Amino acid sequence: MKTIIRVAKTELKLLFFSPIAWFLLIVFLIQCGVTYFNAMSGFVRLQDMGDFGTRFLDTLTSRVFLGRSGLFGSVMQNLFLYIPLLTMSLISREVGSGTIKLLYSSPVSIYEIVLGKYLAMVVYSLLLVAVIGIFVVCGVFNIVHAETPMLLSSLLGFFLLLCAYAAIGIFMSSLTTYQVVAAICTFVMIGILSYIGLLWQRVAFVRELTYFLSINGRTMKMLSGLITTKDLAYFLVIVYIFLGLTIYKLKAGTESKTPMVKTIRYAAVIASGLMIGYIASIPALTGYFDVTFNKNRTITPRVQKILADLGDAPLEVTAYANLLDQNGFMGNPEYYNDNEAHWELYRRFKTNIHLKTVAYYDSAYGNSVIFNGREGQTLKELAEQSAKMNDMKLSYYMTPEQIHKIIDLRPESNRYVMQLQWKGKKTFLRVFNDQMVWPGETEVAAALKRLQDAKVPVIGFLTGDLERDIDKMGDRDYKGLANLNSFRNSLVNQGFDVQTISLEKDEIPASFAALVLADPRIELTPAAVSKIQQYISNGGNMFIAGEPGRQQLLNPLLAQIGIRLEGTVLQEDPDDSPEKILCTATPFSVDLYKPMEKMIADSMLLRMQGATAVNYEQASGFTVHPLQLSDARKSWKRVKPVDPEMLINGAAGPVSMGGDVVAVVEEGNGSSHARSSAGNKPGEPSSRPGADRAAAGTVHFSPEDGDQKGPIVTVVSMARKVNGKEQRIVVAGDADFLDNKELLSPGRSNFLFSTSIFSWLSNNEFPIDTSRPDAKDKRVTINSDQLEMLRIVLIWILPALIFAFAAILLIRRKRK
Repeated sequence: MKTIIRVAKTELKLLFFSPIAWFLLIVFLIQCGVTYFNAMSGFVRLQDMGDFGTRFLDTLTSRVFLGRSGLFGSVMQNLFLYIPLLTMSLISREVGSGTIKLLYSSPVSIYEIVLGKYLAMVVYSLLLVAVIGIFVVCGVFNIVHAETPMLLSSLLGFFLLLCAYAAIGIFMSSLTTYQVVAAICTFVMIGILSYIGLLWQRVAFVRELTYFLSINGRTMKMLSGLITTKDLAYFLVIVYIFLGLTIYKLKAGTESKTPMVKTIRYAAVIASGLMIGYIASIPALTGYFDVTFNKNRTITPRVQKILADLGDAPLEVTAYANLLDQNGFMGNPEYYNDNEAHWELYRRFKTNIHLKTVAYYDSAYGNSVIFNGREGQTLKELAEQSAKMNDMKLSYYMTPEQIHKIIDLRPESNRYVMQLQWKGKKTFLRVFNDQMVWPGETEVAAALKRLQDAKVPVIGFLTGDLERDIDKMGDRDYKGLANLNSFRNSLVNQGFDVQTISLEKDEIPASFAALVLADPRIELTPAAVSKIQQYISNGGNMFIAGEPGRQQLLNPLLAQIGIRLEGTVLQEDPDDSPEKILCTATPFSVDLYKPMEKMIADSMLLRMQGATAVNYEQASGFTVHPLQLSDARKSWKRVKPVDPEMLINGAAGPVSMGGDVVAVVEEGNGSSHARSSAGNKPGEPSSRPGADRAAAGTVHFSPEDGDQKGPIVTVVSMARKVNGKEQRIVVAGDADFLDNKELLSPGRSNFLFSTSIFSWLSNNEFPIDTSRPDAKDKRVTINSDQLEMLRIVLIWILPALIFAFAAILLIRRKRK
């Protein structure tokens, strides 16, 4: 060991007596500084803006250090440029100058030479870690509640990557006497290891081998706070293989061995390294350490419990991928390892999850792009063209006839779907048409609970009186809410079953978790009213939604629970019609569903298109909480009927709540008229000095007509004890906020509130709550002036001091 340390000291002296080590150190320091301060400055400016800016601050540790433009993310993308310049001369210099022969003849062994030189590079790597550690320390002090353990995990990943690059560089330096060639070879080898995971993916054994050898993304788990034994083993294996190859390469210059013996030595090093890596990658032997504050890299305890309940029986996951589906590419061999990565979270707690992919081609009901302009072609012709585009042979895919003999996926629209099988029971797990695509913990947990024969809550939807339809995709219908397979937040994907029921011929099953009566357009029959009243009297849970202008259809029924729908809620908006309102969730809504905390914290608004006020003053016997309130400043309740012609989409001008200017309303024929709050007709002088001229027909706040200013309650929750259990009812003054148009339109947040309603009505059994506490790193402790001062110190003064020290050292060395 002493000899190894002496070799390392000698190598470090040579390294720091040359300008290259100092130059790279200064460049690395400046790069880290520029990246860190660019990331921090944006957040500091946002906080300096006050409340408006701080609402955009969240998870600052990850955003400053771990994102693609963060410190670690940016530095690691360019790290391969530094190490080859340092390692290129480690051995090639000795070979080129002839001093290697002196080393061979000295009492120093080959492995001591190699390990000593490698130790020198490890020391220099620690110096680079110390440089980036300066900014980690700054981040700990500059960010309130910074996730220090995650930053330490990132430093570990950074250090291990440096060590792996150094081992590769030493081996490449032993292959040639030309230092530039050694550097280029190191670049090439790092590139090969970065992209080898994409090669030969269609051969299962080779795919496993190349995926393990791939260095690309190996540090990503550590950067995000998850340390795994197989990732640690990977870096150790890479170091072992390349140092072993270096030792045998140098030994070949001192021994007279046949090419066969030399080849066997190299193969033995590689094979033993791969064997160690394979054993370390076995799920049952893999250890995990999640250092994040909220355990974000680990599935939640509730999902862990569900996996534990599966016992020792294996879970079979069969993915059916339709070539003609928009997600059909996920069935190609190249994506097998990506699919494996998605299941790694769950394999950590259940190691016998077995994955299988079945690729086929069939009609793709949701992929209009592939059929556009090809109406005359057969399925086989379309499949041949798609297979050719994917560089695949059509024989890889099952034909429609073959897949139909195995399973009928037409109810799933032949979309990419996974079938889970456990102890002979089967259920589907779907992917979705959103940015995440892959099912999250909530959806996986719901599917696993179905396998365990859990009592799945059934939501019944009343039909027969022109209520909202759960099987249609019209704007006003409820298919997105109830049973749209491709929509993540549809009830069927969150663990519920849905069922329609007509009270003309059916009784309401007592097994329903909740009954939905959504905006009937014709009067309910006395028999239907009687059945609903009996269901409520027996303690059944219910969701009732009405609409302005049709309150009289529901008020006789709602009178039983002391609720009355009144008037129309209007909102002042110069750019939209007044019946379109935005509501704010109350703190009581968190009791429905914990993730509602995010909706409140982020000031997310519920959009309603036409709502009536919910009056609950007579609701005796119930504990009533308002869940949604209209804007206190801009909204009011119109008691008297509102002329539909006044509620014109795209109204121009403001709607008044007491001022002179009311609105300029555009009619369908292109003309427009307006009216002032004083009631002047067009062309008549205003009775108020300076009042704007307006036209008749505009909706405006009118206290003399009984209008009431906001906030107006639009949704309430009601609870009481009946027959020894808690009865839960939700009444909404709007049915549109749950329709297909609102739930499926981009940028809407209504789905979160809709999920909370049915979670509460089902006693919070589903969806499985996989939420985590909010991150604490939401503020910085530094202002713009202080940040600028720190920038000057770390980007200008500190590099200048290092440069001055290096210059003095090198000049004195040269004089000697």
